[in-house]
Amino acid sequence: MPRPPLTPAEYWDLYKPYRGEGEQPTPPTDRFEWTQFPGHGPGPELLGNPVTALELGPGEGADAVHLARGGVQVTAVDFSAVQIARACRWWSHVPGVTFVHADVCSFLVSEAAEYDAIYSVWGAVWFTDPEQLLPLLAKRLAPGGVVVFSHAEPGPGTHGAQRMRGKWLEGRERELTVLRWQYAPTVWADLLKRSGFTRVDARIVPPPGGQALGTLLVRAEVA
Repeated sequence: MPRPPLTPAEYWDLYKPYRGEGEQPTPPTDRFEWTQFPGHGPGPELLGNPVTALELGPGEGADAVHLARGGVQVTAVDFSAVQIARACRWWSHVPGVTFVHADVCSFLVSEAAEYDAIYSVWGAVWFTDPEQLLPLLAKRLAPGGVVVFSHAEPGPGTHGAQRMRGKWLEGRERELTVLRWQYAPTVWADLLKRSGFTRVDARIVPPPGGQALGTLLVRAEVA
């Protein structure tokens, strides 16, 4: 009998495996970038000057640590126990950052805190149904707060939930797939406005010369 597919949490537990010798080195925290190309595109200035921030899907945690070292109180939520354990092992000594193991929607429903900024860098926003997520984000932002997120630009003709396989984990016996939500910038803008956001800027950041894939970058505010 074939084994069932991995659950989404198991998928991210296996994400970005370390194949080197000894302890995995900590990633750099000297930069904060929305695109996949170092030094390309805007940086953390899109968040404004938040006192508090919530990161959805921090993975290794480097972006949260970057902001915390700049004086922001950051809560970073990821539903992969492995990713959170690794981030805590690396960064538990850093003041101002807290890593939480939870599903982002469950966290947003159960926690009453408000944040000046909520952000996701190729993280959980890409892999969560926006019809469910975006209204929750609007409720957890302080007045005048911002949400910013980025991920790969959508492919031609893609719309809605798309299946994504874990290419870095090929050869395993169990299928490794998750859903990611792909929309054109105009659709993201409409979804955000219907969820109560204003001043929406949704656009594609073109890649640097010779690269094929740009970055979807979205910023919106609440009144």
